[in-house]
Amino acid sequence: MDRHAYSSALPQASMAGGKAQRDGVERRAAPAGLALRLPVSVVVPTCGRADLLNRCMAALTGQTLRGADMEIIVVDDAPSDATRDVVGQWAAQAARRGLAVRYVANHGPHGPAAARNRGWRHGRSEVIAFTDDDTVPDANWLRHGLMALDVDVDALWGRITMPLPDNPTDYERDASHLATAEFVTANCFCRKAMLQALDGFDERFRLAWREDSDFHFRLLAQGARIRHAPDALVVHPVRPAKWGVSISQQKKIQFDALLYKKHPRLYREKIRATPRWDYYLIVASLLATVLGTALGYRTLAMLAAAVWLGMTAWLCAIRLKNTTRTAGHVVEMALTSAAIPVLAVWWRMVGAARFRVLFL
Repeated sequence: MDRHAYSSALPQASMAGGKAQRDGVERRAAPAGLALRLPVSVVVPTCGRADLLNRCMAALTGQTLRGADMEIIVVDDAPSDATRDVVGQWAAQAARRGLAVRYVANHGPHGPAAARNRGWRHGRSEVIAFTDDDTVPDANWLRHGLMALDVDVDALWGRITMPLPDNPTDYERDASHLATAEFVTANCFCRKAMLQALDGFDERFRLAWREDSDFHFRLLAQGARIRHAPDALVVHPVRPAKWGVSISQQKKIQFDALLYKKHPRLYREKIRATPRWDYYLIVASLLATVLGTALGYRTLAMLAAAVWLGMTAWLCAIRLKNTTRTAGHVVEMALTSAAIPVLAVWWRMVGAARFRVLFL
């Protein structure tokens, strides 16, 4: 299929003189016996969230793009009957409008990067669109994405909106930063040839963290032509989270070390310009408090404890700024602010050791 066709292969084609005419773009018809590739394959990794996947599938099967011009590939990273049933139900409905919906069970390696790789390699299109199981793509998402993917574009990312309540929690506000990220796999399109050239996503990123930044940085290193398509909209509601979720999220930081090892300059330019010296100061003052107390250096212990308490209170105040002030949330911020620096430094050390890189 001619690469120009992706921005114009949306309405039904009319055949004349052995050529197809779509929106004024002339394309040669496929030789007899050869099926044209689909304009786009949509890949959705999922893992034990059948309810969210069901919502996402409702949006994807309701795209204004013709069913015959797309396919949906759901990659189940934790194969289950519940997920298979959701996909099967939508596949039966979508078949009525000529839309193919396929279920792919991923038995390993696991993680969103690996699941996306399973998906795009199953795709029948020269263009792969990625989104996540907890998103709600706009009805015109695929149409606008394909229209923006001109012949001189290798990859693009669309716009993400994350609705928040008037008084969000710290977790909700932090999650909403995804909407301003430069390139995210919850809403991106990439030519399959480019995915093949890069060998897809780096499957060492086992959690949903930094794998999209790594892919973006590798695209840049490859000299890929990347565009932003704000009309290609995906709504990404913030998922409910359990109390203290920020504690468990610190484990993801180990993959910052891998991203830094692979792209040190881009990491400092686009992710974090300097190490978290505030965290290191908090941890150092805590250690000095413990050691000073144990060794009988009372003055040192008291000074270190004052630094630790002041820095921890400062961190808590920053996290509470412009967020809800319910009693439960305030207590959560106070307790987790005491734990986060220690855990963040620990997981940085784990990542540095695991990926053999000096990373602060």
